[in-house]
Amino acid sequence: MIRHIVMFKLKPEYEGRTALENALEAKTRAEKLIDLVPTLDKLEVCINAEKAPESNYEFALVCDFANIEALNAYQVHPAHVEFGKFITPMRELRACIDYEV
Repeated sequence: MIRHIVMFKLKPEYEGRTALENALEAKTRAEKLIDLVPTLDKLEVCINAEKAPESNYEFALVCDFANIEALNAYQVHPAHVEFGKFITPMRELRACIDYEV
């Protein structure tokens, strides 16, 4: 199994919304991926705790896939590509790791 963890440091403000407001919208959108992408076996959508340090990333996805081919299929799936177009302009940084469990 492959675990894919991606974290996003969001801009403090983007299009008139705070990082938390944008993280909440991203959560709503990301949660739909589990029903839209057949190779995505498990999805956890995470928002940083309100009282955690401001230096933390605000938003993360933890995804499980059967194998690397399933992860690669997810990367190019139209629903994932659409989510990427949504979140990319509001992020400052992105960190990712893919590892075998």
